[in-house]
Amino acid sequence: MTNKPSTTRWASVFLLVSAGIVAALQLGKAVIAAPMLQADLAISLVDIGWLTGVFAVLGLIGGIPAGAFIASVGSRRILLIGLFITVLGSACGALGTGLPVLLLARIVEGAGFLLITVAAPSILAQVSERSDQDFAFALWSCFMPVGMAVAMLAGPLFETWRTIWWSSCGLTLAVFILVQLIIPDTGERQTWSWRRLKMQAMHICTTREPVLLAAMFALYSLMFFALFSFLPVLLMQRMEVTHSSAGLLSALATAANILGNLAAGALLSRGTKRATLLISASLTMGAASLGIFQPLFSDAVTFMLCVVFSAVGGLIPATLLSAAPTAAPAAGLVPIVLGLIIQGNNLGQIIAPIAIGSAIQAYGWGSAAYSVAFAALIAATVAMTLGRNA
Repeated sequence: MTNKPSTTRWASVFLLVSAGIVAALQLGKAVIAAPMLQADLAISLVDIGWLTGVFAVLGLIGGIPAGAFIASVGSRRILLIGLFITVLGSACGALGTGLPVLLLARIVEGAGFLLITVAAPSILAQVSERSDQDFAFALWSCFMPVGMAVAMLAGPLFETWRTIWWSSCGLTLAVFILVQLIIPDTGERQTWSWRRLKMQAMHICTTREPVLLAAMFALYSLMFFALFSFLPVLLMQRMEVTHSSAGLLSALATAANILGNLAAGALLSRGTKRATLLISASLTMGAASLGIFQPLFSDAVTFMLCVVFSAVGGLIPATLLSAAPTAAPAAGLVPIVLGLIIQGNNLGQIIAPIAIGSAIQAYGWGSAAYSVAFAALIAATVAMTLGRNA
């Protein structure tokens, strides 16, 4: 596929990023719809944490199997299956009448998210030239903040949470159709074998660098979602802004993450060491969290800290994802490395909203600051270890 014209390759790259964006939109919609869900279904902040966290349950255990499954079924086919499952989950959620059905629909959406986020970067590694891969993966890593920002911006424009669910369903269906039309099938397959899966999984899970990449992504995800799972609610309570204003401010803060993702691609291409980016970004996020969750500063300064937290944090996912192809012991194991990284990401997504939501409910917003700062210190330590083994 890399023999195709440059315009065709980049069209494929941008469509793959779009697939990631609609996947992230499913996560972000629950965050911005939280006040609507609380009012309509009479649920608590802890329940909102479950609606956000349960999204990642399948990704926690299914990343490596999904990566191995790609080798047998094909990246494009898995991407299409993931998009279709996401459409199905979103539609079921929109039709749901209570929290149990909505939780089940969120798990289905999470399955789609898992397949999309493992398959799309696997295709990305095929369609992009080696010289362009740092930038291509930097673009791909923007899918989460872009999807979250779109959800934050668009969410308050809808009257009910159900219309948000139906709209996200329609966007995903549109991307599903475009992938069928634009992304060609490479036809590369391996015969499915549980024995091979077990051997490959054990090989990856006992290889130092993939494990460190996954651990680092888990810590980043924990820090990021500790804030952004509850940012609209925090802004409405702390600054006493409207739901619409909270959505706009949350979108701005989330979008700042894109700058970090793109900056990582540029810095890596200029020879900046991955460990340097990871350590500095982790410590900055930890320091910023102390001023965000505790009432130490004015509203304006607190919000600017949210922007800094997001922008600097964006250096981490792009840096980690771009390391996946080189961290794999063999080219055919790249999807499994990506699967392990996705499992780390989902671990953080599950822990952050549920644990932080419970802590905030019991002890107030200040309790989140110490959790994030502690995670930042661990992340910096992991990054040092990664740097010694890169």
